Order: sequence, then structure tokens, then C-alpha cells
Amino acid sequence: MEAIILFDGICNLCNSSVQFIIKRDPTGYFKFASLQSETGQRLLQQYKVNKQIDSLVVIENQKLYMKSSAALQICRNLNGCWRLLSILRVLPPIFRDFLYDLIAKNRYNWFGKMESCILPTEEMKKRFLD
Repeated sequence: MEAIILFDGICNLCNSSVQFIIKRDPTGYFKFASLQSETGQRLLQQYKVNKQIDSLVVIENQKLYMKSSAALQICRNLNGCWRLLSILRVLPPIFRDFLYDLIAKNRYNWFGKMESCILPTEEMKKRFLD
């Protein structure tokens, strides 16, 4: 079993988050595709999500998670103490998503955009769907 993470491929914060997840997911449970990629767009269409979505998306067991629910679903599957953050799921999404939306709205200003693609190692390439 595996889960797919769709992320903003030009966002520095999102790309750093992908690197963070890879380091804490030694079994390769998560696979990745950017929202802008062909695979990302196809999956969004398959799950009937607006292709202009500007959020982290996790697809796991044919269920879709977005925003803070996606982030907490990721934490639930990471090694180490990160798993403990998934307890925040007890908070209503309206509260969790308020903070998520604040960061998402300002992420380009605070963290910048990618000027070029990262050069993944051969091992990392196996984790990306496109």
C-alpha cells in the first residue's frame, strides 16, 4: 500500500516539505507528483478536484485529504515523533485550516519560488510519479 502526495512544484516550502517527508519515510510509503504535472492534473480530474487547487493533497486508500487534513495524514505515517502531531485531527478543520490558509497565502513571499528544478538522486526518482 502507498499514498500519493500532490504538492505545488514551484513553492520552496512545498519542495522542502517533500525532502523532509522523504527523509522520514524510509519505506517509501509516499509517492509524489506536483499539482502542475500531467500526473497531478490527471489525479485531480479523477477525484473531481478543481485543477486550479492551491493546496496540499494526499490520496490514500482512494480517499482524498486536503489542507491541514492532508498534512496531518502525512504526519500519521512518518517515522519518529512527527506521528504525534496527527492527534491535532481532533480539532475541527475550520480551526486547523485557518493556520494552513495563512501559511499557504504567504508561502511565496516568505519562502520564495523555485527558479529551477531539484536534481533528484536515482533513489529519489523512484518516489516521483512523473
